[in-house]
Amino acid sequence: MDIYYVNGEFIEDNKAQISVNDLSVLRGYGVFDFLRTYNGVPFHLDDHLYRLERSARLIGLGLPNPIAKISEIVLETLKRNNYPESNIRLVVTGGLSSDGITPGDSPKLLVMVTKVKQLPAQWYTDGAKVITCHVERFMPGAKSINYIPAILCQNEARSQQAIEAVFVDRNGYMLEGTTSNLFVFIGDTLITPPCDRVLPGITRKVVLQLAEGEKIAIVQRPIHKDEVRLIDEAFISSSVREIVPIVAIDSIKINGGKPGSRTQKIMELFKDFSTSYTG
Repeated sequence: MDIYYVNGEFIEDNKAQISVNDLSVLRGYGVFDFLRTYNGVPFHLDDHLYRLERSARLIGLGLPNPIAKISEIVLETLKRNNYPESNIRLVVTGGLSSDGITPGDSPKLLVMVTKVKQLPAQWYTDGAKVITCHVERFMPGAKSINYIPAILCQNEARSQQAIEAVFVDRNGYMLEGTTSNLFVFIGDTLITPPCDRVLPGITRKVVLQLAEGEKIAIVQRPIHKDEVRLIDEAFISSSVREIVPIVAIDSIKINGGKPGSRTQKIMELFKDFSTSYTG
């Protein structure tokens, strides 16, 4: 049984509840963040909390607790679950509203801790497919709970035996996955869309730091769909998936349908970093 923190209380997951009049229920108004632990330590917790605060500020929502207090709550929730490695989902709901649409002054904090589950090993050894989806995320800098476009795109991805859908804007530029960031190699240069176009992923940030430390050339720029056939290697990054090599985008094979050596190097760097992570 998972133990959650719900607005001041630690409670079993099957007893956790919020009001049906909360704006997160009525209007989909709220923000969230997601991270996991390595060696039992929340991975870049401060970065995730600052992103949560930024997301809330962008949609005009206040946090119910200071960041330092939320950090304490996360650590206490982890302790009460006591898993070897944990996923941590933070949600700030819009709270109650006097008229069902205007935000009030009672946002709610939820901290949900679950056990990390292993993803299919073949994603990492053989690579995986992604599709493109002509959708632009509303307010990409905010990690809001409005995920209807992402859910529809993920459903389409599954129907095409793909693990992710990459959003494409009206001008044909590939931006980010529904729950991941996109990276490609063209030659020896690592390319990823810039933060002003996508959600600034924490795993993305770590990948860029590791690549920079290896003197890998990095360019942050939009990637057009017309460039797909020029891509030598590709991968996605996220807290859940970590680093997954991408060997097909839509019907186009990347690197002959096999993970490339540069991507494998990034995977090794991230694995070494995460397995030795102590905060």
